[in-house]
Amino acid sequence: MGKAVPGLRTAFSRKPAPERRNLNATWCGEANVKAILIEKTADRPIASLGDVDESLLPEGDVLVDIACSTLNYKDALAITGKAPVIRNFPMVPGIDFAGTVAQSSNPRFRPGDRVILNGWGLGETRWGGLAERARVEGDWLVSLPEGMDLRQAAAIGTAGYTAMLCVLALERHGITPDKGEIVVSGAAGGVGSVAVALLAARGFSVVAVTGRASEADYLRALGASSVIDREVLTGKVRPLGRECWAAGIDVAGSHVLANMLSMTRYRGIVATCGLAAGMDLPGSVAPFILRGVTLAGIDSVMCPLPDRLEAWSRLASDLAPETLEAMIATCPLSGVIETAPLFLSGAVRGRIVVPIAP
Repeated sequence: MGKAVPGLRTAFSRKPAPERRNLNATWCGEANVKAILIEKTADRPIASLGDVDESLLPEGDVLVDIACSTLNYKDALAITGKAPVIRNFPMVPGIDFAGTVAQSSNPRFRPGDRVILNGWGLGETRWGGLAERARVEGDWLVSLPEGMDLRQAAAIGTAGYTAMLCVLALERHGITPDKGEIVVSGAAGGVGSVAVALLAARGFSVVAVTGRASEADYLRALGASSVIDREVLTGKVRPLGRECWAAGIDVAGSHVLANMLSMTRYRGIVATCGLAAGMDLPGSVAPFILRGVTLAGIDSVMCPLPDRLEAWSRLASDLAPETLEAMIATCPLSGVIETAPLFLSGAVRGRIVVPIAP
């Protein structure tokens, strides 16, 4: 069992969200699947927990019994309705899951196979992982790596897999530990925590950026060499700042990314994968044309299968189980709706696993 994340204990102990029953044809068919379902109303999307008619699961060639899902920033946006993440209603949120194949007409998988799914529109255009079952396209699935269990795979989830894609981008650019420090923004979050741990395990000196000074000990325990306040990267952006680090991983966007680029050394690289601070980039071309800095965009949703397989293979070998365990908090499916707003207030550390199967 993972350690409790600050700010989550109270949310988990509250009375579960009431179950919605017999409200429309989506709920309570002959074969039921317990799930979070988000429905569109005149005012805003409304999320509730109930029994969904299994016959309404999307078409696909593989049916999966979900063992664990997770709660991510994008899921929180969808559940709270704070951003237009969902493209089709009603929607089961959950951008990833780990589970066991129940039925398959796909030649790659047989019943009993243990699998992972990240992205491919789950929780946005396709019913996602915060449910007991999911029907998906087998070509989207990745087999569980040797030596990893389903809970660990879920704990890594989209956030950890994205972090590994960022690390791979840095390595392909020729960044090695002797080149200098690597800066990681949003370091106490899901992507940031895994990125810090992965880089430290490879021998890199990691500068962890966080807006929560209370997380300094946690970040050093993951392997960060130093911890700096987020304000260092949120101020006015200079065309070129002082050269500080060889590379960076950014989850924030906006001023954070622009400052990170301006402070990256000659021929360095910044891998960017998030927009927690905004979608804008208020910088200049100076880092690119005067220092040869590279900005690498990381998309985990539609990432090709070979890259996914490489990332998961590396996660299985590079991320120590005890390090992963230190990042994990557990939230029951009944606590997901009340916990989601904590992401948007910056109160979540590491990864939140949502156990589905007993």
